[in-house]
Amino acid sequence: MPVLLWRAALVAALLCGVGLLPWLSRTDPALTVLKARSAERAPTPEVLDAIRAQLGLDDGPLRLLGDWFGGLLHGDAGRSWISGAEVTPSVLQALGVSLLLMGGSLAVAVLTAGAVCARTLRLGAGRRLDGRRSTGTGSALLSTLPDFLTASVLAAVVGVQLGWLPALGWYGPQWMVLPSLSLGLPAGALLGRMLDDLLPGAFAEQWALAAAARGVPGRSIARQALRRCVPGLLPNFGLFVVGLTGGAVAVEQVFDIPGLGRLTLQAAVAQDLPVLQAGTLALVMLAAIAGGAARFTARLLIGPALRDGALLSLHRPTPPRPTTLPLLYGGLLLAVVALGLARDPLRLDTTARLQSPSWTHPFGTDGLGRDVLARVGHGALSTLALALAVSVAALVLGVLLGLLPRVSGPLVDTVNAVPPVLAALLVTGVAGSGPSTPALAVTAVAWAPLAAHTSALLQQERATTHLTATRALGAGPLQLLRHELLPAVLPPVIRHALLRLPGVALALAALGFLGLGAQPPSPEWGLLLSENQPYAERAPWAVLAPASALALLGAVAVTGGGGVRWPGRPRRARRRETGETETETETETKTKTKTKTEAPTATRPGPPDPDRPIRAEGVTSDA
Repeated sequence: MPVLLWRAALVAALLCGVGLLPWLSRTDPALTVLKARSAERAPTPEVLDAIRAQLGLDDGPLRLLGDWFGGLLHGDAGRSWISGAEVTPSVLQALGVSLLLMGGSLAVAVLTAGAVCARTLRLGAGRRLDGRRSTGTGSALLSTLPDFLTASVLAAVVGVQLGWLPALGWYGPQWMVLPSLSLGLPAGALLGRMLDDLLPGAFAEQWALAAAARGVPGRSIARQALRRCVPGLLPNFGLFVVGLTGGAVAVEQVFDIPGLGRLTLQAAVAQDLPVLQAGTLALVMLAAIAGGAARFTARLLIGPALRDGALLSLHRPTPPRPTTLPLLYGGLLLAVVALGLARDPLRLDTTARLQSPSWTHPFGTDGLGRDVLARVGHGALSTLALALAVSVAALVLGVLLGLLPRVSGPLVDTVNAVPPVLAALLVTGVAGSGPSTPALAVTAVAWAPLAAHTSALLQQERATTHLTATRALGAGPLQLLRHELLPAVLPPVIRHALLRLPGVALALAALGFLGLGAQPPSPEWGLLLSENQPYAERAPWAVLAPASALALLGAVAVTGGGGVRWPGRPRRARRRETGETETETETETKTKTKTKTEAPTATRPGPPDPDRPIRAEGVTSDA
C-alpha cells in the first residue's frame, strides 16, 4: 500500500507540473494557443481575452487542474485547446501507432542484441571463454548511431534514392521498417553489450562447470546462461519499451509518423495542456505496466532462488585480456580534436560552401563555408565535458537511489515516462533557458536506467549464498554494504554508465536537433548534426564528421569500460563466489613455489626423534 500511494503521488505531481507548464515558464498561454491556431492573426487584447474566456484561463491553473482531474475520473480527458476535438480518441490513436512502432523496434533490438552477444555464447558453450579479448567495436558504433541521423539517412537513401521502402507516412507494415531500424539498432546494441557483460560470470558458475563435466550439450548450457542473466536486464528492457514509445520524437518527425511522442511534443510546444496531460498519463501507465511485467517475469525466472538465497554473484571470472583498442580510438579522437583546435571554427567563406574533403579542409565545409574539422574540434570541449559531467551525476544518483528500491522503483517508472524533450521543457520552465538547461534535462532522466540496473543486481546479490554465510558470521549491514554488495554491484553499473556515455551525448544532440539545446554559432556536436542534416545528400561529410566523432567516443567507452573492476577485490574471494577453478598457469606457479620452499627442508635432516619409528629396508623397528 505505501508503494501504491508513493506511485500515485508521483504521477499526480508529474501531471500537476505538466498542467502548470505555461505558468512555470512565465508565458501567456492565450498567446501561445493563438499562435498555434493561427500564426497570422494579430494578438490584440480582445482576441486574447476571448481565448482566456473560452478556455477558462481567468480561473487560474488550480481550477483548470481540478476540472481536468474531475473529468478524468469520468473517462473524459477534455478537449484540445487548439483543434477543439476530444482528447481521448486522438491520444489512443497515437498510442496505438507508437505501440506498433515500438513492437517493430523491439524485434530489431532483440535480433541486434543476439548478434552482439553471439560470440560470447559460442565461446561459453565451448568452454573457451578464458583469455578472450575484449571486443565490442561494432556494437559501440551501433549504440552511438543517432536515431535522427539514421532516420534521415535511411529515408534519403533507401526511401528516396533507391525507392526500396516508403520514407514518409504511416499506412501499413512497409512503413514500419525504416523507423524500426532507426530505433532498434542503437537500443539492441546497448542491450547486447549489457548482456555480454554478464554472460562470462554465468558460464563460470558451478552449475555450468558441472553440466559441462557431465557432457550436457553446449547449446543447453548457453540457454541456461541466458536465463541466468536476463533477469538482471529485464528492468532496463522495460525502460526501453517506454523509451521507444514516447522518446521516438525525432524519428517520428523525420518519417512523419503520427505517434504519441510527436503528439506530446506538438502539444508541449503549443501548450495544449489537455492533450499534453493525457499523453503524459498514457506514458506513465505504460511505464507502470512495462515495469510490473518486467518484475513479474524476473520472479518467474529466478524467484525460487531469490526466496531461498541460492544464487551466486555474476562476477566476471577473469578480466579480459588487455587490448590496445581504447588507446587507438582515444588517440584518434584526440588527434582529430587537436587538429580542429588549431583552426578557426567561425570563419565564413561563402565561396567554399559544401566543399568536399581536401588538404585544405580535411573534413570539408558546411553550408556557410566553415571548416567542419575546426567545428568538430572546438565542439569536442563542450560536448565531451558536458556529457561526462552528466554521466557522472547520473551514475551517482542512479547508485544512491538504486540502493533504495522501494523508493526508486516507482520513481524510475515515472521519470522514464517523461520524454527528454518534455523534461527539457519542464526544466526550462522552472530554471529558465540557458546553456545548462539541456544538461539538467538529460540528468533528470539519465539516472533512471542506472538505478534500475543497480536495484536488479542488488536484489540478486542479497540472495547469494556467500552473503548469507557472511551475515550468519555476524557481519553488520554497513560491513555487508561496503565489502560485499558494493564490490559486486558497482563495477557492472559503472560499465553500464560508460556504455551510456555516448547516449548522453546523443540525448544532448537530440535536444539540439529539436532546437532545445545549444544555439548557433556554437560548434556543439548535436547542433552540427542539426545544422548539416538538410545537406546530408549533397554533403554527407558535414554530417558524418560529428557522427564519426560520437562513434569514436562510444568505441572508447565500450572497449575501455570492459576492464572496470573493484580495486583490491581478492581473486580468491571472486573464485569462491563464482566457483571459478584455477588455471593451469596458476596451478603450475603454486607447485613451483611449493617445491622451492619445501626442497631445502627435505635435504636438511633434523635431529632424530626418539618416538619416531625407524624404517630400514622395509622393516619397521620400535627400538
